[in-house]
Amino acid sequence: MAALKTPFKGHRFPRGFILQAVRWHCRFALSYRDVKVLLEECGVHVDAATINRWVRKFGPEIAKRSFKHKSCRSLIWHVDKTYVRVGGNWRYLWRAVDQHGPLIDFRLTARRDAKAGRAFFRQACDNARLYQPMTIVTDKAHSHAKVIGEINRWAFPGEGIRHVDRKWKNNRIESDHAALQKLVTPTRGFKPLSAAKDTRKGIEAVRSIKRGHVVGREAGVAGEVRFVASLFKEAA
Repeated sequence: MAALKTPFKGHRFPRGFILQAVRWHCRFALSYRDVKVLLEECGVHVDAATINRWVRKFGPEIAKRSFKHKSCRSLIWHVDKTYVRVGGNWRYLWRAVDQHGPLIDFRLTARRDAKAGRAFFRQACDNARLYQPMTIVTDKAHSHAKVIGEINRWAFPGEGIRHVDRKWKNNRIESDHAALQKLVTPTRGFKPLSAAKDTRKGIEAVRSIKRGHVVGREAGVAGEVRFVASLFKEAA
């Protein structure tokens, strides 16, 4: 099997420092300037714009490489959307987690209508692969009911998705939204939509690793660090 190409080629800083900076920004409520100061305490001098580029490049890379390590997922999904500031405008962040907390998928959209919901559910189902939902819990938003109804029209009798739209039953994902928003508050929003998507991928992936939603991660912070490093052990 051919070795994977290293994504660190062309970077003058060692991979350990790059991954440390990306993990700090994605795991803690730290701005790029905060991470810059912490790296300076370790003797590494790098500007905040470079750290931003690292997060945008290696955040999605961590997400992609950790995907195959995800633990088994439940067939009960909790779906909701929240708001994200992008380019001075509010955008909608659709997210789905299973009943035990692991992320299924997320999508950023300009609207919150049925078309956006359709695209999100299609993406989430493709990402879930064999773990297609049997029950989806949402709030009472019309777009959710409409899209799930459309999916069920193509299902065999008795194999449709059960839709639960009692708001109080969706507390799991709503509390998860709140914890996630605390991590992105120091960024004060994103400028291009692509930056928001790339950064969110890294944050979601590092949160999954932190919370033990991957197979092979040892306990504790040191286990998180080793797990992230192990994702990049290909030959240079």
